[in-house]
Amino acid sequence: MPGVSDLHSIGELARASGLTVSALRFYDSAGVLEPALVDPVTGYRWYTNEQIAPARLVAGLRRIGMPVPEIAAAVRAEPAAVHRLLDTHLRRLVDGLADARREVTRLRALVDPAQPATTTLLLTPADLAAAVDAVRFAVGADPELPMLSGVLLDVESDGVRLVATDRYRLALARAGADVDGPPVRVFVPVDLVDQLRPLLDAADAWPVRLTVAGADLRVAVAGRTLTGSALSYDFPDYRRLLRKAVGERPAARRIPVDVAALRAALADPAAPTVAREHDGEALAVTVLGVDDQGGLRLLPAADLGTDALRVGVNGGYLLDALDAAGAPQLVLELDGPVAPLAVRRPDDADTYSVLMPIRL
Repeated sequence: MPGVSDLHSIGELARASGLTVSALRFYDSAGVLEPALVDPVTGYRWYTNEQIAPARLVAGLRRIGMPVPEIAAAVRAEPAAVHRLLDTHLRRLVDGLADARREVTRLRALVDPAQPATTTLLLTPADLAAAVDAVRFAVGADPELPMLSGVLLDVESDGVRLVATDRYRLALARAGADVDGPPVRVFVPVDLVDQLRPLLDAADAWPVRLTVAGADLRVAVAGRTLTGSALSYDFPDYRRLLRKAVGERPAARRIPVDVAALRAALADPAAPTVAREHDGEALAVTVLGVDDQGGLRLLPAADLGTDALRVGVNGGYLLDALDAAGAPQLVLELDGPVAPLAVRRPDDADTYSVLMPIRL
């Protein structure tokens, strides 16, 4: 136990760390930074020299807006783990800044709607075709959910991210582009996407010119020009969905799979499935698990109680995701029966899909 002369009062620690006294009291009550000694009579908090550096770390993490649970983890973690927490939070901040910029652009248009900003992209036909193929299968087809009946183009400073979802699956891909104009999000109707797709195969070396001016869309490719209007619906916040559904999952099991072999196993009439009711309809659920060698296996109903790492999915949706990925080798990411299944390309971190689990 350090002597009283070796201890610092809460006011002294506040001055040394940059935290206020009230903030130190809060982090004590939250279990983040507890004093070395609390006087049982006066209730005064006392801290050691060794607690000054953690307090300064807390102050810095607080300034950049890191959530309290992550601050608590950082104070107790090794340097490598702290760097990972910082990387995760930085990505969160970058996503938030991109969202804020797009919202500012939208607000400017509301304030002065007479002159919408114009953004023009130049893309290679092959890159855009690959991105469309990677997400088209996930476009919503329910007439009662028109806000899902298209492909979101999320234009950034150096490219465009394509996103589609029908609530049960979410697909993302990215294509590099020369961008002239502000970042913009535009929700393209699926009919326009389907008109464009065959033209990309015929474009050869011709670049694709995509122009967005408010809700007006113009695509020039292979000597043809397509025009249309963006859908007026607010597409779901896919970044929030991804953070909630996938995010940083250190416990997830990443299993390499041969696509041809997995397709054959799923298409086999004898492939094991589990009967469940989903959205009021009977459904044969494909259950994925891990074998003794760490490979993927399809679980029969009899093995559900013995394999903790399992996830139930719509087998047809999984086949669609395998085909859309367009790669002979993929990585499936399993994280238990209530977590979504991620289908990733090992060579492209920007192209992947997420399948919602079916309760087993």
